[in-house]
Amino acid sequence: MSFFKTAKPFIIAGPCSAETREQVLETAAALSAMKIQLFRAGIWKPRTRPGSFEGNGVVAIEWLNEARDLNNIKYTIEVADTEHVELALKNGADALWIGARTTVNPFQVQRLAEALRGVDIPVMVKNPVNTDVDLWLGGIERFEAMGIKDVAAIHRGFSGYSAVGGMRNQPNWPIPIELKRRRPELPIICDPSHITGKRSRIAEVAQKAMDMHFDGLMIETHPRPDEAWTDAAQQVNPAQLKDILEHLVIRDEFTNDMSSQVQLEYLRQLMDNLDAEIIDLVAKRLDLSLQIGEIKKNSNMTAYQPARWREIVETASERAQSHKLSKEFIIELYEKIHHESIRRQLSILGTMEKEIKK
Repeated sequence: MSFFKTAKPFIIAGPCSAETREQVLETAAALSAMKIQLFRAGIWKPRTRPGSFEGNGVVAIEWLNEARDLNNIKYTIEVADTEHVELALKNGADALWIGARTTVNPFQVQRLAEALRGVDIPVMVKNPVNTDVDLWLGGIERFEAMGIKDVAAIHRGFSGYSAVGGMRNQPNWPIPIELKRRRPELPIICDPSHITGKRSRIAEVAQKAMDMHFDGLMIETHPRPDEAWTDAAQQVNPAQLKDILEHLVIRDEFTNDMSSQVQLEYLRQLMDNLDAEIIDLVAKRLDLSLQIGEIKKNSNMTAYQPARWREIVETASERAQSHKLSKEFIIELYEKIHHESIRRQLSILGTMEKEIKK
């Protein structure tokens, strides 16, 4: 069994940064009573701008080792270069994680993976800052290729120019869902601290992750969060963490209740039939786009016509609201259909062939 599936949910908790020996020991003692699976603390901190606290480095590993010995609690740290890996292994770290800013660089991930070749240690790979499931999966596969048997993904959200919906990093749930579809056996751990950026919404995102069948949670926990040297707003204290965990609803993927199974199967059959109809209708709509493309070509018209697109958006939005559907969802859906329609019309107009020749 994977190390990351020894508990459901698998809980990782601890401060954003290992600030002092006293803070590390105090936090570890409080968390050990909750029987969490891993204690986390950053000892090398990749900060956005210079001058910020960037961690205590290798001296902090001594504090973590002491915390482990006193509380019988394993710990994990982030590594960002091969020197970090060497020091982590030399000093007995129990598990490692790769940060989002590192995952985005395949060259660096490869160097880290090679530094761990043949080492028996659990490794967690955070999603890259940009919404790229292939880049995320590629990072995971690099460690697996070096013989790392226990690899997990950490979903910490994706960066944007500005916060949307009050979140520090957008969760973009379809990305980890797609990762799970491709690798159903891969443990996925949610990091609601980095997704939300604020402690008041951690419980909400943690529950959503559990409802989506994630395997665990990584929650930043500090004895006095408001005094934290890094990311104070997104950390909870041990009492708050305990409350979050006690109120989590853990659901089963399947049910043994025959009545529920029959109802689900009936509804899923109806849904499958509708899905087939939707695909058939989309295919018919795209066939009409090709016919329209022929007319536009003969009449020397552009493929994209803003006024027509605005009309489609307005009509679709009104119809969506009449069915109490999300306007944003319908527009996003139609954007994909419209993009494919334009692509097909451009192929008829010859634009794509000319671009290829260039």
